[in-house]
Order: sequence, then C-alpha cells, then structure tokens
Amino acid sequence: MVAAAAAARATEVKAEGWLRGACAALAAAAALLVGLSTQTETVLLVRKKATVKDVQALWVLAMAAAAAAGYHVLQLLRCFYLGRAGGVNPCRRSSRALAWVCLLLDKACAYTTFATTVAAAQACVIALDGAHALQWTKLCNIYTRFCEQIAGSLVLGMLAAVGTAVLSAVSARNVVRLYPSSPATPPYAAR
Repeated sequence: MVAAAAAARATEVKAEGWLRGACAALAAAAALLVGLSTQTETVLLVRKKATVKDVQALWVLAMAAAAAAGYHVLQLLRCFYLGRAGGVNPCRRSSRALAWVCLLLDKACAYTTFATTVAAAQACVIALDGAHALQWTKLCNIYTRFCEQIAGSLVLGMLAAVGTAVLSAVSARNVVRLYPSSPATPPYAAR
C-alpha cells in the first residue's frame, strides 16, 4: 500500500514536472518573441522602427513572461529533486511550509502572467484599431509583421497563464493533502 502511494506520488511529480516544463517553454517563447520583435518601415520618407519599448505594456509583458519562465525552471528543478527523492519529504513541517510557499508563488505567477498578457492585449487592440478620441492612429497597417509577432506572443503568454493556473490548482491540491482528514466527531460537538 505504501509502495503504491509512493509510485502514485512519483507519477504526480513527473506530470507536474512536464507541465512546469511546458509553462516555462511557453513563457520563455512569449518573452523572446515579444522582446525581440522589431520592424523598420519608411513612413513619409522617414524610417521608423517599431520595438517593444514603444508600448510600455509590451515591455512589462516581456519582463513578466521572462520572470515566469525563470520561476517555472526553478520549480522544475524542485520537481526533479522530488522525483529523485521518491516524491516524499521526511520533514513534515517543512513540507507544509514549502507547499504553502509554492501555492502562493504559483498563484502570484498565474495572476501576474494573466494580467500582463491582458494588459498587453488591450494595448495591442489600440494599436490595431487606433483611438480616434486621443488622435492615435492605427499602427498595425504600417507594422504588420511586428503586430503578427506580438499577436503570437500574446497567444503564447495566455497559454502560459492557463498552464500556470492549472499548476496553482495542483499546488492547492498538494497543500490540502498535507492536512489530515476531519475527525469523526467535530471539536465543537457536545460531549
């Protein structure tokens, strides 16, 4: 029975490792795609270059996606360690603390990745349609390749956010598993 539980836990750690690796790859790809996207065009005899620094939300997305990728790589290393150790930690109290820290960090990573991706998408909608009340013109009809690359990075960022949300659910499950089941009689029941 104990061997079966350890084997199941090792399988869960391996699955979490694969999901963390996928999230790290998606976040890194989003950060690289948005960070390295540039396009130069001639507009009214003036050469203009579109970069990620032109839109602050895109720059924040690149930094947040890079940080999320780094976080997932660190967590992936933790999964490798737990996989080698059989998925169990002999020190129960530190196991609880680590589980709570992982849960909170996973939640923060999921929220940050999602929020920065949505903010960048909002900025891209303005670049796509313009904002006539603010006298901002459309930019995607001039810098089409740049806008297509940014759209790809937004899709990758959203996939990374969804994967991170799934990982935070896994972390929440790991936290709940560390606490014993409820006793047969509740502590507040009359004796």
